[in-house]
Amino acid sequence: MNRAGLACVARTGRGTEGLMIATTVLGELALLGVLAATTGLGVAGWVAGTVHALVLAVLLARGRRENGPADRVTAVRAVLGGGVTALVADGVAGLPVPVGALVVLATVALALDAVDGRVARRSGTASEFGARFDMETDAWLIAVLSVHVAGLLGWWVVAIGAMRYAFVGITAVVPWMRGTVPPTTGAKVVAAAQGIVLVVASAPLLPATVDAAIVGIALVALVWSFGRDVRYLSRAGSAAARRRRSGGSRPAASGGSAPAGTRRR
Repeated sequence: MNRAGLACVARTGRGTEGLMIATTVLGELALLGVLAATTGLGVAGWVAGTVHALVLAVLLARGRRENGPADRVTAVRAVLGGGVTALVADGVAGLPVPVGALVVLATVALALDAVDGRVARRSGTASEFGARFDMETDAWLIAVLSVHVAGLLGWWVVAIGAMRYAFVGITAVVPWMRGTVPPTTGAKVVAAAQGIVLVVASAPLLPATVDAAIVGIALVALVWSFGRDVRYLSRAGSAAARRRRSGGSRPAASGGSAPAGTRRR
């Protein structure tokens, strides 16, 4: 392909990316408008939802690539997560949370989590950016839901949403924790269970004691999953250090950490 063709492709990619960013932000603002009209979204909800939309736009722009069909599905999930964020922000501010709207938005977002990965594989557009976008969308939705459920069962529930971010923070100061953990069925099941359990606890369907029990079990499973990842990374770091001391070849650089509690495409 000549230079003119390459330039055309680059312009097309930037145009597609810009269109996705614009439609994502406008879609979230439209969702906030619908929530305001139907549930009486308050100031805190508008502020939180708008900030979420702007941060989402920045993260998409930093991806610096043409977004594929799976990324657009993930963007829809992120917009729905922004709606959940707005509703939970109103709840934190002291306003009543429309549980029906929250459960519907969160349920659809979680259901679509099974779609974007499948689309990426079938369309051949799986990418590091798409996997990270999917992971961050999952992590944020779980974090926001944990804040809401914490208001119902106790602030210990926030540990579910905070654990992944704590893991990422620790990797900033502990180099051996920056490795990649191989995906396992157990980690995927534990990750999927967090959102489902938090949505169930958000809906007034079960007694509070039952909700507390299932959320507690989910938290224990998440601690186990993260603990297993830390042990794997510790052993991998120790093995790499022994190879360096013995003069062996240095292992290839990792592609980035993917802690337990998150899933990969």
